[in-house]
Amino acid sequence: MLERVESQMQLWIDELENKTIKELFSLLPKGKRLRAKLVLKVAGMSDESIKLAAVIEMIHAASLLHDDVIDEAMTRRGVTSLNATEGSKQAVMMGDILYSKGFEELVSFKKDISSIIASAVTQLSIGELMDVRLSDKFNPDIDAYMKMIYQKTAALIEASASSAAILAGKDKEVYATYGRNLGIAFQIIDDILDITSTSEQLGKPAMADYEEGKTTLPYIYLYEALDENNKAKLLSLHGAKLTEDQKIWIRKVMEETGALKKSYSYAKKLGDEAVTLMKNECQDSLADIVTAMIERDF
Repeated sequence: MLERVESQMQLWIDELENKTIKELFSLLPKGKRLRAKLVLKVAGMSDESIKLAAVIEMIHAASLLHDDVIDEAMTRRGVTSLNATEGSKQAVMMGDILYSKGFEELVSFKKDISSIIASAVTQLSIGELMDVRLSDKFNPDIDAYMKMIYQKTAALIEASASSAAILAGKDKEVYATYGRNLGIAFQIIDDILDITSTSEQLGKPAMADYEEGKTTLPYIYLYEALDENNKAKLLSLHGAKLTEDQKIWIRKVMEETGALKKSYSYAKKLGDEAVTLMKNECQDSLADIVTAMIERDF
């Protein structure tokens, strides 16, 4: 199923007739292709759904290239990031090429579909900006965090599901809600795993989020639960290179205060709502995607 999406993306890259672009594209890790899977499961297999899935995955790949440059990330999905091997300038330009080619192909779709995807990309870009701004200092504001992860992560997943629903003649609002819940829950689980998983499992350094200045949901819940002395300690570690002892302390107080459990419960609530929606639509495979995402360990 996904092989046709990969072939479509490769075809569009080949059309550019540029050896450097082909080489850079070959270096990109493929990942889970979650957004493509959603499109194909909602809309079924057709030439149009394959192209829509490929457009969305090219846009997503572009956003990850820019994200790695912003975060100065050295790895992506367990392999060395493009900015680490080829430099930030080439990574940014490759991201621009993928965005541009994706939009070039997007204009062939009906306006309602192209508008949904284009709007989601605008939200994604705003989310990236807000992620950077919120990383300037410790952010205890849950609403600001939730809005940012909706924009940065959930908006494109929501758009993937709702645009595919339009393609298939299904209720776009039902699938939009499903995608939005899935996207927010997906990001919260990622935030939890950054704390609980090993570097080997993550394919990047553990607790990299906090070292980069990101205040994710578990840290906000933890801050709310700590006494003043421990709040000060947590704040002193924000944006700093953590020692192993400091990581052990963070994990310990996360468990003791229930911050991790509370974060997981929030994600699971959203996931359960998405599962119910898909069960009602007789879309068990889409419900299974949510369950697998909630229960994953990396």
